[in-house]
Amino acid sequence: MLATRNGVFTARKEAVASIDLSDARIQTRDRGNTSFLALDITGKNYLSWVLDAEIHVDAKGLGKTIKEGNQESIQDRAKAIIFLRHHLHEALKTEYLTIKDPLILWKNLRGRYDHQRTVILPKARYEWVHLRFRDFKSVSEYNSAMFRITSQLTLCGEKITDEEMLEKTSPPFTLLICFCNNNIVKGDLRNIVI
Repeated sequence: MLATRNGVFTARKEAVASIDLSDARIQTRDRGNTSFLALDITGKNYLSWVLDAEIHVDAKGLGKTIKEGNQESIQDRAKAIIFLRHHLHEALKTEYLTIKDPLILWKNLRGRYDHQRTVILPKARYEWVHLRFRDFKSVSEYNSAMFRITSQLTLCGEKITDEEMLEKTSPPFTLLICFCNNNIVKGDLRNIVI
């Protein structure tokens, strides 16, 4: 259904889209859509959730509400707690129903789920050490696995240096260049597939 109100066209279904004709801005809101996934009751997505939540709270200008020693207004703390609760699993919402301070909720969730770092970090380190190009069918699969592992390590607080990244990427390509050079010298260009 399309309705006109003060020069603004509005389409109602699950999403609401409007075009403000005065400055040609297009705005879209999806009522059923959240900015990012809710924190799972098991905490398996805690590391990515905490990163997303912190970025979104900062973007809303409420980042100080989850920092120690903040002097934020009651309204800002209320906005932050509403936002954080909106991105929690229903069982977590019920469990933390009485908490009205976003900093306390933030600390409680950290205390409950921050152990995920100790679970994920050894696995990510193992995968990083044993990452080999020959275990993958294509360069894109290898790169995807490498960036997934480095993201996990970064989320756990491990810093991957440029030298380490180069070390993981250069051997496969060095071998590829040697293979191509050998086939060119032999004159056997049939084995070179690009």
